[in-house]
Amino acid sequence: MEDLSASDTETDDYEHPLLHRKDNDKVEKAPACCSSRYGLALLSCYGFFVVYALRVNLSVAMVDMLNTNTSGNESCSVCPRHEGTKPKHNHTARVYDWDSETQGWILGSFFYGYILTQIPGGYLARKYGAKWLLGFGVFGTVVFTVLTPLAADMGAGYLIAVRALEGIGEGVTFPAMYAMWACWAPPLERSRLLTISSTGGQLGTLVALPLSGLICFYLDWTYVFYIFGAVGLVWFVLWAFLVSNTPDKHERISEVEKLYIKSSLKHELSPSSDHIPWASIFCSVPVWAIVVAHFSFNWTFYTLLTLLPTYMNNILGFSIQQNGFLSALPYLGGWVVALLGGQLADWLRERWLISTVVVRKTFSALGMIGPAVFLVAAGYTGCNYVLAVAFLTVSSALGGLCSSGYSINQLDIAPSYAGILLGISNTFATIPGMVGPVIGRALTHSNTIEEWKIVFYISAGINVFGATFFTVFGRGNIQPWAMPDTHGG
Repeated sequence: MEDLSASDTETDDYEHPLLHRKDNDKVEKAPACCSSRYGLALLSCYGFFVVYALRVNLSVAMVDMLNTNTSGNESCSVCPRHEGTKPKHNHTARVYDWDSETQGWILGSFFYGYILTQIPGGYLARKYGAKWLLGFGVFGTVVFTVLTPLAADMGAGYLIAVRALEGIGEGVTFPAMYAMWACWAPPLERSRLLTISSTGGQLGTLVALPLSGLICFYLDWTYVFYIFGAVGLVWFVLWAFLVSNTPDKHERISEVEKLYIKSSLKHELSPSSDHIPWASIFCSVPVWAIVVAHFSFNWTFYTLLTLLPTYMNNILGFSIQQNGFLSALPYLGGWVVALLGGQLADWLRERWLISTVVVRKTFSALGMIGPAVFLVAAGYTGCNYVLAVAFLTVSSALGGLCSSGYSINQLDIAPSYAGILLGISNTFATIPGMVGPVIGRALTHSNTIEEWKIVFYISAGINVFGATFFTVFGRGNIQPWAMPDTHGG
């Protein structure tokens, strides 16, 4: 292990999977079926399903919350509308006279709270454990989700405040989960376990978008928040009773699996210590490579997440019940590709001994440049809605490869501080969620195809820049400042 910590070279990175293989051969590899680590992956997948469902349901509900008889909120679209007949009871909930700028601020307000708890979430999870931090973070988000209709009735300012509070609760989720995976995920199963876990977000988006549309159509928009809030409460109960912070504290884990996990991580995790090498972290170029890639990818992701239902409605002319299903198609593609990509990434590292850094950079480049190309192409489809939806779906599907790229690179370069690194990168990566919807709605005030082309070009350009930066500066080996023997306790 001395050679590994002595330098930061690509050769060291290439040998990293081999070192892990030798370690794993010393103990019996615990089977995946019915294991505690894959149980954690599935339950955390459910958790991220809830997190994203609560995050995106407003994007669909917003279409039905607006007073279409007010100037500036007309229901006309650039392309011919594909309308069905709405039942009369769909109009029982209140509607509001919010202009485009107000809509942008409401859609982006979640991220003003979300950005505040990223780094604190990673620090607190490492110091006190991730289970209850993550659990109560989601629980708080559930409570404020249920209060959303009341806040909307009180005024746009109250709704913005409630959404910001939801963001504060959700802000700890990813840093806390990464801190937990640092103790649970064997190195050669990282891509598999983390893609199962993180793709819960895409699954939540995939289900929440069409289901929100159906709820708005057959009930009214207020039930969107009540129903998904109830789903979140069920998750919290399961999380409270079934999850433990570490394998050592898990009551139902087998001794074989516990030994397998601990042995595979024994050369990676630093002793429990209050010391955190903040200066080394913030001066680390590989850390900033992750930050830039994360920021760039999220610019496109959040732009589509919050504005795609509006694009479907105002440009392609789909009604609310059609809107949700078509808006969900890109996330179906992303979910499938992310799951398959996780299997492929670990297979390439374990079977073919391809270096971690090559796998991470290749998957990141394909997962960022590919979506940029198809996103720009979507702007030139005009009213050919089949081609537009196809291009947007392919764009989002290719983005799923990033789940095995830069997205889990924190665990490669500094597993002991993965939660903190995720908190740092996600802090910067939250900025697109804050300003993206505002800029997007400001640029599309007249809802023309040419205006939306500008939005797509900006997103694509940022994506290409992020992919290039990570390809040049990204690394796949444990950094010297994160080695277990650097800060002995």
